[in-house]
Amino acid sequence: MNKIIANADDAIADISENATIMLGGFGLCGIPETSITALVRKGVKGLTCISNNAGVDEFGLGLLLKTRQIRKMISSYVGENAEFERQLLSGELEVDLVPQGTLATRIQMAGMGIPAFFTPAGYGTEIANGKEVRVFNGKHYLMEEALHADFAIVKAWKGDRYGNLVFRKTTRNFSTSMARAGNITIAEVEHLVEPGELDPDHIHVPGIYVHRIFQGGPYEKRIERRTVQLSVNR
Repeated sequence: MNKIIANADDAIADISENATIMLGGFGLCGIPETSITALVRKGVKGLTCISNNAGVDEFGLGLLLKTRQIRKMISSYVGENAEFERQLLSGELEVDLVPQGTLATRIQMAGMGIPAFFTPAGYGTEIANGKEVRVFNGKHYLMEEALHADFAIVKAWKGDRYGNLVFRKTTRNFSTSMARAGNITIAEVEHLVEPGELDPDHIHVPGIYVHRIFQGGPYEKRIERRTVQLSVNR
Protein backbone atom coordinates (compact mmCIF):
# COMPACT_ATOMS: atom_id res chain seq x y z
CA MET A 1 0.00 0.00 0.00
CA ASN A 2 1.44 3.33 -1.08
CA LYS A 3 0.59 5.85 1.64
CA ILE A 4 2.53 8.79 0.20
CA ILE A 5 0.62 12.10 0.08
CA ALA A 6 1.86 14.96 -2.08
CA ASN A 7 2.20 17.57 0.66
CA ALA A 8 1.10 18.73 4.11
CA ASP A 9 -1.98 20.57 2.84
CA ASP A 10 -3.33 17.38 1.27
CA ALA A 11 -2.42 15.32 4.31
CA ILE A 12 -4.44 17.48 6.74
CA ALA A 13 -7.21 18.43 4.29
CA ASP A 14 -9.96 16.51 6.13
CA ILE A 15 -9.17 17.87 9.60
CA SER A 16 -12.33 19.77 10.45
CA GLU A 17 -13.35 22.22 13.15
CA ASN A 18 -13.50 20.90 16.73
CA ALA A 19 -11.21 17.96 15.90
CA THR A 20 -8.95 16.45 18.55
CA ILE A 21 -5.33 16.24 17.42
CA MET A 22 -2.22 14.71 18.96
CA LEU A 23 1.04 16.38 17.95
CA GLY A 24 4.29 14.55 18.59
CA GLY A 25 7.69 15.70 19.72
CA PHE A 26 9.23 16.87 22.97
CA GLY A 27 9.44 20.60 23.57
CA LEU A 28 10.49 21.93 20.17
CA CYS A 29 12.35 18.74 19.29
CA GLY A 30 10.69 16.53 16.69
CA ILE A 31 7.49 18.55 16.33
CA PRO A 32 5.58 18.29 13.01
CA GLU A 33 6.45 21.80 11.83
CA THR A 34 5.23 21.41 8.26
CA SER A 35 1.83 20.08 9.32
CA ILE A 36 1.35 22.83 11.90
CA THR A 37 2.02 25.45 9.24
CA ALA A 38 -0.52 23.74 6.97
CA LEU A 39 -3.12 23.86 9.76
CA VAL A 40 -2.50 27.59 10.10
CA ARG A 41 -3.10 28.02 6.36
CA LYS A 42 -6.25 25.92 6.52
CA GLY A 43 -7.61 28.10 9.31
CA VAL A 44 -9.54 25.29 10.99
CA LYS A 45 -10.70 26.37 14.48
CA GLY A 46 -11.95 24.89 17.73
CA LEU A 47 -9.11 22.38 17.92
CA THR A 48 -8.27 20.31 20.98
CA CYS A 49 -4.52 19.77 20.86
CA ILE A 50 -2.74 17.06 22.85
CA SER A 51 0.97 17.72 23.10
CA ASN A 52 3.83 17.62 25.56
CA ASN A 53 3.85 21.42 25.52
CA ALA A 54 2.32 24.40 23.73
CA GLY A 55 5.34 25.49 21.72
CA VAL A 56 6.73 29.00 22.01
CA ASP A 57 5.58 32.33 20.63
CA GLU A 58 5.82 32.37 16.83
CA PHE A 59 6.86 28.71 16.55
CA GLY A 60 5.30 25.28 16.90
CA LEU A 61 1.84 25.28 18.45
CA GLY A 62 2.44 28.93 19.29
CA LEU A 63 1.45 29.64 15.68
CA LEU A 64 -1.98 28.03 16.17
CA LEU A 65 -2.44 29.86 19.46
CA LYS A 66 -1.65 33.17 17.77
CA THR A 67 -4.41 32.61 15.19
CA ARG A 68 -6.88 31.48 17.92
CA GLN A 69 -7.35 28.06 16.32
CA ILE A 70 -6.91 26.09 19.53
CA ARG A 71 -9.88 25.82 21.88
CA LYS A 72 -8.32 23.42 24.40
CA MET A 73 -4.81 22.28 25.26
CA ILE A 74 -4.03 18.98 26.99
CA SER A 75 -0.36 19.21 27.98
CA SER A 76 2.16 18.57 30.71
CA TYR A 77 4.38 21.67 30.35
CA VAL A 78 3.34 25.10 29.09
CA GLY A 79 5.83 27.52 30.60
CA GLU A 80 7.55 29.00 27.53
CA ASN A 81 4.65 30.67 25.72
CA ALA A 82 3.49 34.19 26.64
CA GLU A 83 0.45 34.05 24.35
CA PHE A 84 -0.61 30.77 25.96
CA GLU A 85 -0.41 32.44 29.37
CA ARG A 86 -2.42 35.43 28.20
CA GLN A 87 -5.21 33.28 26.72
CA LEU A 88 -5.33 31.06 29.79
CA LEU A 89 -5.58 33.96 32.25
CA SER A 90 -8.19 35.75 30.12
CA GLY A 91 -10.37 32.64 29.90
CA GLU A 92 -9.98 32.33 26.12
CA LEU A 93 -8.27 28.93 26.30
CA GLU A 94 -9.32 25.78 28.12
CA VAL A 95 -6.35 23.93 29.60
CA ASP A 96 -6.01 20.44 31.06
CA LEU A 97 -2.61 20.07 32.74
CA VAL A 98 -1.58 16.43 33.11
CA PRO A 99 1.53 15.03 34.86
CA GLN A 100 4.00 14.15 32.13
CA GLY A 101 4.19 10.45 32.93
CA THR A 102 0.42 10.23 33.16
CA LEU A 103 0.04 11.99 29.81
CA ALA A 104 2.47 9.60 28.13
CA THR A 105 0.77 6.56 29.64
CA ARG A 106 -2.76 7.71 28.75
CA ILE A 107 -1.65 7.98 25.13
CA GLN A 108 0.15 4.64 25.27
CA MET A 109 -2.91 2.91 26.72
CA ALA A 110 -5.08 4.23 23.89
CA GLY A 111 -2.72 2.69 21.37
CA MET A 112 -2.85 -0.63 23.24
CA GLY A 113 -6.64 -0.71 23.49
CA ILE A 114 -6.62 -0.43 27.30
CA PRO A 115 -9.43 1.92 28.45
CA ALA A 116 -7.99 2.99 31.83
CA PHE A 117 -5.25 2.44 34.41
CA PHE A 118 -4.35 3.42 37.97
CA THR A 119 -1.48 5.73 38.94
CA PRO A 120 -0.39 7.38 42.20
CA ALA A 121 0.60 10.58 40.37
CA GLY A 122 -1.68 13.47 41.29
CA TYR A 123 -3.37 11.90 44.31
CA GLY A 124 -4.11 14.54 46.97
CA THR A 125 -3.95 17.40 44.42
CA GLU A 126 -6.47 19.19 42.20
CA ILE A 127 -5.72 16.62 39.52
CA ALA A 128 -7.62 14.06 41.59
CA ASN A 129 -10.88 16.05 41.58
CA GLY A 130 -13.73 13.93 40.21
CA LYS A 131 -11.59 10.86 39.61
CA GLU A 132 -12.02 7.40 41.04
CA VAL A 133 -9.55 6.55 43.81
CA ARG A 134 -8.60 3.02 44.87
CA VAL A 135 -6.18 1.66 47.41
CA PHE A 136 -3.66 -1.01 46.43
CA ASN A 137 -1.27 -2.36 49.07
CA GLY A 138 -2.07 0.59 51.31
CA LYS A 139 -1.35 3.24 48.67
CA HIS A 140 -3.87 5.54 46.94
CA TYR A 141 -4.16 5.52 43.16
CA LEU A 142 -6.17 7.59 40.68
CA MET A 143 -7.95 6.05 37.73
CA GLU A 144 -6.92 7.73 34.49
CA GLU A 145 -8.63 7.05 31.18
CA ALA A 146 -6.85 6.38 27.90
CA LEU A 147 -6.46 9.43 25.68
CA HIS A 148 -7.64 9.10 22.08
CA ALA A 149 -7.57 11.53 19.16
CA ASP A 150 -9.22 11.95 15.79
CA PHE A 151 -5.80 12.59 14.24
CA ALA A 152 -2.23 11.96 15.36
CA ILE A 153 0.43 14.01 13.58
CA VAL A 154 4.08 13.07 14.06
CA LYS A 155 7.44 13.92 12.53
CA ALA A 156 9.97 11.15 11.92
CA TRP A 157 13.54 11.10 10.70
CA LYS A 158 12.94 8.51 8.00
CA GLY A 159 9.92 6.77 6.54
CA ASP A 160 8.95 4.72 3.50
CA ARG A 161 5.88 4.56 1.27
CA TYR A 162 4.33 1.91 3.51
CA GLY A 163 4.42 4.22 6.51
CA ASN A 164 7.23 2.55 8.45
CA LEU A 165 8.91 5.18 10.64
CA VAL A 166 12.32 5.67 12.25
CA PHE A 167 12.91 8.45 14.79
CA ARG A 168 16.11 9.96 16.14
CA LYS A 169 16.85 10.20 19.84
CA THR A 170 14.57 12.62 21.77
CA THR A 171 12.19 13.00 18.82
CA ARG A 172 10.77 9.58 19.74
CA ASN A 173 9.25 11.01 22.92
CA PHE A 174 5.44 10.86 22.71
CA SER A 175 5.53 10.38 18.92
CA THR A 176 5.74 6.59 18.86
CA SER A 177 2.79 6.27 21.25
CA MET A 178 0.76 8.97 19.51
CA ALA A 179 1.17 7.25 16.16
CA ARG A 180 -0.67 4.28 17.61
CA ALA A 181 -3.41 6.28 19.36
CA GLY A 182 -4.93 8.36 16.55
CA ASN A 183 -7.87 7.26 14.45
CA ILE A 184 -5.88 8.62 11.51
CA THR A 185 -2.10 8.99 11.78
CA ILE A 186 -0.23 11.45 9.59
CA ALA A 187 3.57 11.32 9.42
CA GLU A 188 5.86 13.92 7.96
CA VAL A 189 9.46 12.81 7.50
CA GLU A 190 12.82 14.41 6.96
CA HIS A 191 13.79 11.65 4.54
CA LEU A 192 11.30 9.65 2.47
CA VAL A 193 13.15 6.48 1.43
CA GLU A 194 12.45 3.50 -0.79
CA PRO A 195 11.05 0.27 0.68
CA GLY A 196 13.82 -1.99 1.89
CA GLU A 197 16.13 0.85 2.96
CA LEU A 198 14.93 0.71 6.55
CA ASP A 199 16.33 -2.05 8.72
CA PRO A 200 13.31 -3.91 10.12
CA ASP A 201 15.03 -4.14 13.51
CA HIS A 202 15.33 -0.34 13.66
CA ILE A 203 11.72 0.58 12.80
CA HIS A 204 10.03 2.33 15.74
CA VAL A 205 6.50 2.54 14.32
CA PRO A 206 5.31 -0.12 11.84
CA GLY A 207 3.43 1.14 8.82
CA ILE A 208 0.20 -0.56 9.93
CA TYR A 209 -0.37 2.40 12.28
CA VAL A 210 0.31 5.11 9.69
CA HIS A 211 -2.32 6.21 7.18
CA ARG A 212 -0.52 9.07 5.37
CA ILE A 213 3.11 10.03 4.93
CA PHE A 214 4.80 12.90 3.14
CA GLN A 215 8.18 14.56 2.74
CA GLY A 216 8.27 17.57 5.08
CA GLY A 217 10.60 20.52 5.46
CA PRO A 218 12.52 22.68 5.30
CA TYR A 219 12.99 22.34 9.04
CA GLU A 220 14.24 24.82 11.62
CA LYS A 221 15.85 23.01 14.52
CA ARG A 222 15.41 25.48 17.34
CA ILE A 223 16.71 25.36 20.89
CA GLU A 224 13.85 26.05 23.29
CA ARG A 225 16.00 27.57 26.02
CA ARG A 226 19.72 28.21 25.61
CA THR A 227 21.64 28.02 28.86
CA VAL A 228 25.31 28.94 29.17
CA GLN A 229 27.66 28.79 32.10
CA LEU A 230 30.61 31.07 32.62
CA SER A 231 33.86 29.25 33.06
CA VAL A 232 35.42 29.51 36.49
CA ASN A 233 39.16 29.87 36.80
CA ARG A 234 40.56 27.66 39.52
